[in-house]
Amino acid sequence: MEFKKLGKTNLEVSAICLGTMTFGEQNSEKDGHEQMDYAVNCGINFFDTAEMYSVPGRQETQGSTERILGTWFEKNNRKNIILASKVTGPSAGLKFISPELGFSRARINEALEGSLRRLKTDYIDIYQMHWPERKTNFFGQLGYSHQEDDQWQDNFEEAITAMDDLIKSGKIRHWGLSNETSWGVMRSVGICDIKNHPRPISIQNPYNLLNRSYEVGLAEVSIREKISLLAYSPMAFGLLSGKYHKNLDNPDNRINKYKQLSRYNGKESYEATARYIKIADEAGISLAKMALAFVSRQPFVSSNIIGATNILQLAENIDSINYKLTDDIMEAINRVHKEISNPAP
Repeated sequence: MEFKKLGKTNLEVSAICLGTMTFGEQNSEKDGHEQMDYAVNCGINFFDTAEMYSVPGRQETQGSTERILGTWFEKNNRKNIILASKVTGPSAGLKFISPELGFSRARINEALEGSLRRLKTDYIDIYQMHWPERKTNFFGQLGYSHQEDDQWQDNFEEAITAMDDLIKSGKIRHWGLSNETSWGVMRSVGICDIKNHPRPISIQNPYNLLNRSYEVGLAEVSIREKISLLAYSPMAFGLLSGKYHKNLDNPDNRINKYKQLSRYNGKESYEATARYIKIADEAGISLAKMALAFVSRQPFVSSNIIGATNILQLAENIDSINYKLTDDIMEAINRVHKEISNPAP
């Protein structure tokens, strides 16, 4: 396993992070514990979760993922794992978590205490704001279109001060952003520098062969400001496994089962994936390994957040760290990207 520094810290995280959002929905507690055991045995020291998980968010399963991690921590050394979780941003469909979703000091504290209880720990290494409060381009929106009816009032300073206080209390070690834009990151950095608060050390955004929008602006922010990308959805909900194109999928697979999660269902995503399958086949590797190796090689990525519903998938995904893409493969990938650019932002 490779390890990389996170942001400007001395925190070394495995280049592969175990994403856990399927625990409690597509994976049972037994499955989850098996995956965590396997990941640790492969050298992974980094787990990511969130208070709203499992996904898709439902009242019946909210918090189930953290509870599964918590029962694993009861039997394993918590200090060996770098743990990341998230406080939920505003969403009309998630009011069952809290009627006041957002990043007020009170809500951040409430969310953190709930996560600590479920995770059966007294600290979280990286506490992230799950998505912006304001109306901006995230979750499938490529370009920014200003909305005059946005009632959001800038409260970055309140949220950042709350994170600083939590660091001082020892309940979190660092904080990060998620699904954020270049403006949001730099707004945060500016406030931190002026007020002498700790900066965010990471950004957790989608990044994969079908969504390289991070490269437009945010990649430079990551490198110059040393704020690491924790790349999620590197497999595009499994589309980049190639199984949907090769008729190896089944009704329980994510894209088939959760029609509301339509980010990667577009015609152009399927066409681009077909071309990537051809590149992988000609190179004699699986599309999954090629897709994951592409993400892991980027200089702005510190950890590639993988997810799996079984151990065979998990093993292949973890093994991708040992595969290095050739210049010829990268040229072929970039040709497809130029012709079908960001079909699934």
